[in-house]
Amino acid sequence: MHTRVARAYEFANLSEYSFVERLKIRAADLAFFLLINLIGLSARFEVTGWENHEKAQENGGLPIYVFWHDRIFLTTYWWRKRRIVVMTSQSFDGEYIARFIQRFGYGAVRGSSTRGGVGAIVEMVRLMRAGCTTAFTIDGPKGPRHIAKMGAVILAKKSGHPIVPVTMALERYWTTPSWDLFQIPKPFTRARVYVAPPIYVPQDADETVLAAKRNELQQTLDDLNHQSEEWRRSLR
Repeated sequence: MHTRVARAYEFANLSEYSFVERLKIRAADLAFFLLINLIGLSARFEVTGWENHEKAQENGGLPIYVFWHDRIFLTTYWWRKRRIVVMTSQSFDGEYIARFIQRFGYGAVRGSSTRGGVGAIVEMVRLMRAGCTTAFTIDGPKGPRHIAKMGAVILAKKSGHPIVPVTMALERYWTTPSWDLFQIPKPFTRARVYVAPPIYVPQDADETVLAAKRNELQQTLDDLNHQSEEWRRSLR
C-alpha cells in the first residue's frame, strides 16, 4: 500500500509520448505551476463555511472535494500541500495537469468519465483506505459545463467518506473561450472560498438513491454558484 500511495505523488513516465510532446508537457507543467504560484501569492482570500469542512473530518472522515472545472486555477493554489488525490484524464492535457498539481503537493490518479474511469475510482478507494483525501473536477474533463457527474457519489458510497462541495469565487478574472469558460484570476483579486455541508452516501445505496445524491450534489454546487455571484455583485 505504501508503494501505491507513493506512486500517486510521483511524476508518470512519459516514454509513450514523442520527444516533442515530452517537451511540451514539461513546458506547460512549469508554466502553469509558476503562473498559479505568482497569481496565488497576490490574491486576497477569505473563507465561508469552514465549519462544514471540520464537520466532514469528524470521526476520521476524509473529505471528497468536488468543484467545477472552470475554477481549477486558484482552487489548486488554495488547497495546496494537503496531499489531496485528484483524478486527471488519460490524455496529453491530463498529463501536464497531473504534473503541475503534483508540484503543489497533490496526488494524481489517471482516469476520467470517458477513459479509465472505473479503474481510477477503484484506485481512489484504495488510496482513501490508506488515509488520502480526494477531489474531482465534477464536470470535467470535457463537460457538459456545470453538470455534476457520478464519480464522487460512487466513491462516497464505496469509501464511506463524505463529499464536500467547494467553489472559488473571484472578484476579477479573465474568461477563456474554452468549453468551460475557464476563469483566470487577475493579479491581486479578492477570492472567496465556499465550503458546503458534507453529503453522505449510504454504502447500501441503490441506483435510485445514487441518482438522488447526484441531484443533491448538483443543487448544492448550483447554490454555491449563486452565492458566489451574489458576493461578486456586492463588490461592484
